[in-house]
Amino acid sequence: MRRRGHAGFTLIELLVVVAIIGVLAAIAIANYLNAVARARQKRTMADMRTIATAWETRHSEKGSYSTAGFTFPTGPVTFTQLEAALTPNYARDIPQVDGWEQPFEFAFEEGVYAIRSSGRDGIFEGTDYVEAEFDSPDCDIVYSNGRFVSSPASIQKN
Repeated sequence: MRRRGHAGFTLIELLVVVAIIGVLAAIAIANYLNAVARARQKRTMADMRTIATAWETRHSEKGSYSTAGFTFPTGPVTFTQLEAALTPNYARDIPQVDGWEQPFEFAFEEGVYAIRSSGRDGIFEGTDYVEAEFDSPDCDIVYSNGRFVSSPASIQKN
């Protein structure tokens, strides 16, 4: 039985509740940040597919991937050149930046086109890519001739 004048929570009870809320908030924030990173990767990959579809459609009609004979990586195709070649006939709008607001890179060389995103860190990791899947949002995402060469392992690519 409670005595009068002792209504409310004790300091220990309040501290336990605050600690539980803190643990739940930490878990929720970690999950939220992971979901945001995955969403940006998915957006980037969808934009790359959009560009590639337009480029493939142009190739079907014109018989060439080339927009002006540029090669990768020493003479990349600029966004302006690609946009002029693909819009409005093959795509209404061409995405210029990835999910992290970094510009895509486009290239063409000997019948092979490539689109790449630098990922979250904004730094390209070189020019030689081995077909691979990765877990880090910092890794490059590369799409070439109808398939992802380098892509996130946990994201559906079809």
